[in-house]
Amino acid sequence: MHGTKSPSSPKPDPRAISIRIARDPSDLMLVTAIRSAVYLAEQDCPIGEEFDGNDLVAAHFIGFVGKEPAGCLRVRFFGEFAKIERLAVRHQFRRSRISFKLVQASFEYIKRKGFKKVYGHAQDRLVDFWAYFGAKPLGHNRKITFSDFSYTEMVLDLEPGPDAITLDSDPYVIIRPEGDWDRPGVLDISAARPVTSPLRTAALVEP
Repeated sequence: MHGTKSPSSPKPDPRAISIRIARDPSDLMLVTAIRSAVYLAEQDCPIGEEFDGNDLVAAHFIGFVGKEPAGCLRVRFFGEFAKIERLAVRHQFRRSRISFKLVQASFEYIKRKGFKKVYGHAQDRLVDFWAYFGAKPLGHNRKITFSDFSYTEMVLDLEPGPDAITLDSDPYVIIRPEGDWDRPGVLDISAARPVTSPLRTAALVEP
């Protein structure tokens, strides 16, 4: 007696692009590997200039083509604007749209955080790439050169979405993992436990 075969799951598309935020040391190692391949190996950037001390105070996006880490981008935040930087795509994936997907994902993230301006330094040869998203030269006519390249200051105005996070947002939303604000996090779940303040209780116990 032959059993019926269960339908096989569709194979994942090896060309599918996905973007996620770096969340742990392993993710930061992927970011380091991608940027090393692009900036250190291809552009001969000195290691101390590429890894400039800002990586642990920034949000990092990693782009995948299929399961392969293919690109990354860094975002830092200031009082009035967010700064996009360190966009890197491995050479074998530059015909894909991963660079566009990385930028789009970062813009959605920045809008959700309530920022209205994005600032960046575009290599002069890539000004048109950033103009595609609506970015324009800042207009200060300041010459920016570092790590052997000439850059143009670019700025983009954004309109925060209706779901932008503010002081009026649900406090549980505010404490959820970065970029994953629409799903209950571990602290949402912990709220189901009774308020026992175990450390405070322990402190009141006499030795």
